[in-house]
Formats: sequence, structure tokens, C-alpha cells
Amino acid sequence: MGFHLPHIFAILTLAAVALANHAAQPAPQLYWNSVLPNTQMPRAISELLHPDSTNEEKSKPEIFPLANKDYLQKGYGKGKPVQKGYGKGKPVQKGYGKRSPPSDNQLLHYKELAIFFFEKDMRPGTTMKFQFPRSSNTATFLPRESAQSIPFSSNKLPEIFNHFSLKPTSVEAKTIKETIEECEAPGLKGEEKYCATSLESMVDFSTSKLGTRNVEAVSTEVLERGATMSMHNYTTMPGLKKLAGDKVVVCHKENYPYAVYFCHAIKQTAAYVLSLKGDDGEKVKAVTICHLDTSEWDPEHLSFQILNVKPGTVPICHFISTDAIAWVPKHKSA
Repeated sequence: MGFHLPHIFAILTLAAVALANHAAQPAPQLYWNSVLPNTQMPRAISELLHPDSTNEEKSKPEIFPLANKDYLQKGYGKGKPVQKGYGKGKPVQKGYGKRSPPSDNQLLHYKELAIFFFEKDMRPGTTMKFQFPRSSNTATFLPRESAQSIPFSSNKLPEIFNHFSLKPTSVEAKTIKETIEECEAPGLKGEEKYCATSLESMVDFSTSKLGTRNVEAVSTEVLERGATMSMHNYTTMPGLKKLAGDKVVVCHKENYPYAVYFCHAIKQTAAYVLSLKGDDGEKVKAVTICHLDTSEWDPEHLSFQILNVKPGTVPICHFISTDAIAWVPKHKSA
């Protein structure tokens, strides 16, 4: 049997292209493909992957990628009020921390918005007022090896500031300090928390806490932008999907020079994906977390004031923001 050179050449060409594509992929992408081959990567993650992220200079951005401060000050931050006692999508131990309780006017404003809501509010035809802004936190992932080479500890702050060429008195340095301190703070009773400084470590933490690599990773996505960027009245559309399991790992993006995620494993929860349509035509795939047991939450928690309920009485739900990731086990095949 003779050699068919054109056929062999075609095979070798395809193999070469495949190897080139493999080499061009960033290390975090390759790790995802090897550990989670059957899990679709959400947009909130894929947008933060770049082939040149292995370049050490990429860890020293010219512009520090801080989130929109006006938005944070309004109290919505990561899909939840950041100044009014909700921490990272969980109740804080002392109501409002160092912040003052909301004024009557602020509370009235919060009650107009779907910061917290009930499970019944996700029924088709229900309307909720909210805003899903574009995230201005553009910090990208470093490969795990690069991230591990940079200190991430309050004991190493001078070294960290020097690495990023920051003055200790700068706003950026203060943000770094606050993020690290939050990551080092003790978690709530029964909470398993971790700050992932790379995509690889986020994958490892999430799959270990769920006890499986057969997982889904989902994020809130604005599928079609509306005519304006203001608050909208959204109508819940048919097609509500309840995700598997009664435990979810939620990872919220932090303000840091490179992508760092505050992750926490939350028991006794239900996660949903629902479709929303704004009054200006905006379409959103919204990921929702419902806390089924709030009996140990601080009675001063903002959610109880907004919904006028007491701890441990009813499940309380909230959206996650467009740069947060919810990890859940996949439904088992029939």
C-alpha cells in the first residue's frame, strides 16, 4: 500500500494547527479545559482571560482597575448593598459593621428596588425594579504560578505596594489593604470562605466544596442592552430554572490589580436562573441565590427591614452581579 502524501500532509497540518491553538491558550484556560471539560465557561470568566496574561508586566497595570465608586456608594456593589450590612452576599455579624444604619429615606429607596426579594417574586409576570450595570472592574486573571509569586498578605503590604509601584498613602494602596484584610477576616459560623487569586485556585476551591467536578458555573448576563442605563422595571419571563443541589459556592470579584475573587460556600440555599425583560427592551439572564435559613442572621440585617420579616421565617433571595460566579453541581442524568 502506497503512502498518500496529500492525505498525510493534511493530517499533519491539522495537528500543527491544534498544537498552535493549544499553545496560544492562556494557562488558566488550559487548566479549565483539563479539569472541567464538560463545563461551559461563563462570560464573566472568559472575558478576563488573555493569551498574554503570562507577561509579568501585565500584573502592573497603568490604570488600577477599580470598580465604579459612584455605584458602590449607592449601595449595590456586587449585586448587593456593600455598605449596609450584607458583606459578600451573606449577613455580616454585626448588622452594619462600621456603617450607620440606613436613614428612612435610604430605606424607602431600597424598598423600591429588588435588592432582596421572596421566592414568589420570581413567578412569570412579576415585576421588579433594579439595575444591572456594566462592570468597570477590568482586572484580568494571572496564571496561578504568577499570582503565587506575588505576596497576598497584610504582613507583606510594603512589598505588595512596591511591586505595583504604589505609594502607601494612595487610594489604590488603601483598596489593596482593605481587600486583603477582608480576605483574612474570620468567616461566619459554618461559612467556608477563601480568596482565590487565580482561576485555577477558584476552580479547585469550588469543586472541592461541592464534592464534585461535575459542576455548572453561571453568572448574570445582560443579553441585550436597553435604550438607557438607568433603573428599569423588569418583568420575569417564563422559563425559570432551578439549579441542582442545596449548597452553592459564590465567588465575588474584588477590587485588586489582578483578578481576585472572594468565594464562600453557602449551605441551605437554592440557586435559580431566570429571564428578565426590562421596560426598555433590555434582556437579562439573572442568577439568583435564595437563602433558605436566615435564623442566624443579624436581626438588624437590611433584608429584614426591606422585606419586613424576621430571621428564620422565610427564604430571602437576591441577584448576583454580572462579575460574580455561582458554582453548583450539575443535575444527574436520568
